[in-house]
Amino acid sequence: MRKKSLGFTLIELLIVMVIIGMLAALVGPRLFGQLEGSKAKAAKAQIEMIGTALDAYRLDMNGYPSTEQGLVMLWDKPAQDAAGAANWRGPYLRKSIPADPWGNPYQYRAPGQKGEFDLFSFGRDGKEGGEGEDADIVSW
Repeated sequence: MRKKSLGFTLIELLIVMVIIGMLAALVGPRLFGQLEGSKAKAAKAQIEMIGTALDAYRLDMNGYPSTEQGLVMLWDKPAQDAAGAANWRGPYLRKSIPADPWGNPYQYRAPGQKGEFDLFSFGRDGKEGGEGEDADIVSW
């Protein structure tokens, strides 16, 4: 008597592959839809984190960095001869300024049009305005 060989037949493997393919076709689009929503949430969280750092900077330096100075002032110490350099207690962020989840820099204006400063991302499309996933993510 021969022992029955252990393993799977070609038909069994094909059936399993078809089942996995059907599951991927059903679940995949839902997961990719959630990915874009999570990028917008990540951008909003980063904007809030940078906003908190800007507020800490304002307490030490008696004002927000100007648009020309930019967000780099949260990370890089001003030159010793610069006005207020002695008051700088940074860095105000643990890491350098991140790009938004789509790889674009955050936009910063001070004084802002909507408040003391405006901090925003243009969203997925990288252009001002937009709707849905292309909408701007703003600090105000």
